[in-house]
Amino acid sequence: MMMSNRRWTFQSPPDESVGSYIRRVQKFPLLTAEQELMLAKRFAANGDKDAAHALVSSHLRLVAKIAMGYRGYGLPVDELISQGNLGLMQAVDRFDPERGYRLATYAMWWIRAAIQEYIVHSWSLVKMGTTSEQKKLFFNLRRIKRQIQAVEEGDLHPENVTEIATRLKVPEAEVVSMNRRLAGSDASLNAPLRDESESEWQDWLMDETEDQEARLAATQERDEQRRMLGSAMGALSARERDIVSERHLNESPMTLEALSRRYGISRERVRQIEVGALAKLKKAVHKESRRGAFPATRGPDGRDVPSGRFCAA
Repeated sequence: MMMSNRRWTFQSPPDESVGSYIRRVQKFPLLTAEQELMLAKRFAANGDKDAAHALVSSHLRLVAKIAMGYRGYGLPVDELISQGNLGLMQAVDRFDPERGYRLATYAMWWIRAAIQEYIVHSWSLVKMGTTSEQKKLFFNLRRIKRQIQAVEEGDLHPENVTEIATRLKVPEAEVVSMNRRLAGSDASLNAPLRDESESEWQDWLMDETEDQEARLAATQERDEQRRMLGSAMGALSARERDIVSERHLNESPMTLEALSRRYGISRERVRQIEVGALAKLKKAVHKESRRGAFPATRGPDGRDVPSGRFCAA
């Protein structure tokens, strides 16, 4: 595997039983602090492949030990080890020997992160969430339940929920939800509704949301309307633009009375300016449309309809 910009590779072990692999990696010698520092400096200085290989090899047993701790998630241990090895190589690639701590201390985070990320994406895409709170619960809920002896089937007792939520600093609702997810089993959408039934659960699934094409068309039309309106507003005077904006484009439209006070004119005069400005806008929109500045779209009846429309009530 190529590591970042470093020009070195690490060959994963050939397929073999987990027991044989663990016995083999235990034969790699452990490094003293001085040896580790020397190798890390060689690799950091010039990307020495032999130094990197020695650092990785001496920590493969650490990966295996960490991976064995995740056996309860139903995934093959050899796959967990492989993912942990990738995390170890990332750790070696980023290890700074000048910081003063050992590689194992630094690599443990990368190894666990790689294994946990693999579990999250492989264990159950339906049951497992991806927020930080859900991940924290996913990887710690069973352990804490054992510690507080909350191993009963079904929902947790309220006091247990409170204790777990307090320990992990997550909402109690997330504790209840994750406990139910972990207790449930995956079901196939292809399963029949009933015995001897030809209907499947997926036959009853219906997406009520608007399809992607309709959403895209609506977005494009809104964009065209905004562009057309902006162009048409340029045909108005400053006072006309202000009155139209305040009366039709603001979430809280101003009253004729308020605008009349702003400009020192009567309410009727404000209304006349508003009507005249709207007429100018419509004229400008039609003019731009005829010039082809805004392409037409097909309506439901098959006729060409300008894609941008400004309608005033």
